[in-house]
Amino acid sequence: MLASELISNSIPPLKTSDSVQKSLERMTEFKLSHLPIVNETQFLGLLAEDELIEVRDGDLPIGGLSLSLLNPFVYEDAHIYDIIRLLTQLSLSAVPVLDYKKNYLGLIAINSLISYAADIFAVKEPGGIIVLEISNRNNSLAHMAQIVEADNAQILSSYVQSFPDSTKLEVTLKINKTELSGIIASFERYNYQVKAVFNSTKTDDGTEDRFNSFMNYLNV
Repeated sequence: MLASELISNSIPPLKTSDSVQKSLERMTEFKLSHLPIVNETQFLGLLAEDELIEVRDGDLPIGGLSLSLLNPFVYEDAHIYDIIRLLTQLSLSAVPVLDYKKNYLGLIAINSLISYAADIFAVKEPGGIIVLEISNRNNSLAHMAQIVEADNAQILSSYVQSFPDSTKLEVTLKINKTELSGIIASFERYNYQVKAVFNSTKTDDGTEDRFNSFMNYLNV
């Protein structure tokens, strides 16, 4: 998924003629703490809510203020992983998308990005989760898939987490079934260390309820 496919067309940018009050109201409306300032197609910078809150006169146009505008953006062909990295590194709630002539194309909001990430990681799909701890020399997803498929199941999504100053990796597998005992036994038989197990059966630890509560919080 590329940046151009993730643009939220319903979120209009700010203009230099917009007042402080109008800018704050728009941020509140779209549940964002950052919005771009754009004149025609020229991206001028990303305005942070924290900057506006300090302004006492809400009628002042934002173009006449001395503001510390941020200048992060992604090009239209940026991959979703690069977008997530930029949002995380700079603690942004949105990131502007530009073409290679630096024309403003639109905005990617963090809420829509989280919703899309939930889809690509199959978060909403029923199934179980197995977390494995492995050596970085033993990271064969093909072998893991063979073990899962031998139990008539499939891996819906996976991701790998590394740790500083460690040769260990943590591999999280989302599997399309909730009865995982056979798969777990197979992993252990092949000397994989099963670090944690979660599933969405009625006897689980409430993982699904916590996910639903989290998604409801994002939509507040």
